[in-house]
Amino acid sequence: MDTQHTLNSLEIDKLRDKITDIRIAMLKTQEADGDFHTRPMATHQMDPDGTMWFFTYDNSNKVAEIRQNNRVALGFSDTGSEVYVSATGRAEVVKDQAKINDLWDDFLKTWFPQGKDDPGISLLKVTIHAGEYWDQPGGKMVKLFAMAKGALTGSADHTNRNEKFGDEPK
Repeated sequence: MDTQHTLNSLEIDKLRDKITDIRIAMLKTQEADGDFHTRPMATHQMDPDGTMWFFTYDNSNKVAEIRQNNRVALGFSDTGSEVYVSATGRAEVVKDQAKINDLWDDFLKTWFPQGKDDPGISLLKVTIHAGEYWDQPGGKMVKLFAMAKGALTGSADHTNRNEKFGDEPK
């Protein structure tokens, strides 16, 4: 049986800081035949404990895949600020109208034209237990300078940061 690691408050704060301006996550699930399926999902909230919330339809492929194997991966990318985050966790399908009402934003009507009272809407609750980030302190200008320096001197760019948080369940 898996034991699930939970992120500590420092790890949650770092994750929140890295993804706070990234609206779209790439959610990866595993299909019945073992292949992986990745799709974009709008991130709606990150709870204080690190739980993330996404809207979906009950009858979607991702829901069927999560019911077979609830291990998921999330990818976040902001090329403008040179921030990249990968996170893994467990997903569950939640049918909670109060939470749907709480998270609802009218821009969701693009995907859910019947609104928040559509009986086919559910939430995906993803509990993150591990991840990794890469970033470029100072952003693009530092990166461009390091690239120019490397081109002139032949020295490698060591300005990127990479850090892991949490750990995989045993």
